[in-house]
Amino acid sequence: MSATQLFLVRHAEVEARYQRVFGGRIDMDLSPRGREQAVVLARYLQRRQLDGLYASPMRRVEQTLAPLLVNGVPRPVVLPELREVDFGDWTGHTWDDIPGRFHASPYDWLHELDRGAIPGGESGAALRARLEPCLGRVLRDRADQTLALYCHGGVIRCLLAILLDLPLAKMTHFEVDYASVTHVEVNTEKAEVQLLNFAPWRELPA
Repeated sequence: MSATQLFLVRHAEVEARYQRVFGGRIDMDLSPRGREQAVVLARYLQRRQLDGLYASPMRRVEQTLAPLLVNGVPRPVVLPELREVDFGDWTGHTWDDIPGRFHASPYDWLHELDRGAIPGGESGAALRARLEPCLGRVLRDRADQTLALYCHGGVIRCLLAILLDLPLAKMTHFEVDYASVTHVEVNTEKAEVQLLNFAPWRELPA
């Protein structure tokens, strides 16, 4: 059965001051290590013969994508819908800040998001409402092709929830690392995860 090969790619490591921070809509840069990760990631994806490339408009995604854009790789289509989750009042706060300021556990962020409990932030329903039509359009327009979507950890979890028909809060059971690739094969009957959270840069020196 023919299928669309969908590679969901998270941006590389961000600058140190935004690590373990609910960055969300902050338009941050990559760290030096993140730039190295992006190069290794590009080498991995250049072997995939991509037919289409889609990207979040955020700077950390643009910088992660840059090393891939050589040797005839398709020109990326920037989709505003792929921008990161809006963390509302949590934006800019570290994981250590959250319990004292908001009386919540940062480890429960996906559950809080899913039930719309992050003050001033996006709800799980709102996130799905912007991502599901976007994903459907991409799958419809580029059926049976090999595609990469460069985006963010929260976005990738929601896209997987949509593809696998699972509650968003269940996506807390796995990690989406910096500069990681998750490969999903999608046909008219079902979606199957072929590769989850693969980070080709792991052998880089610390």
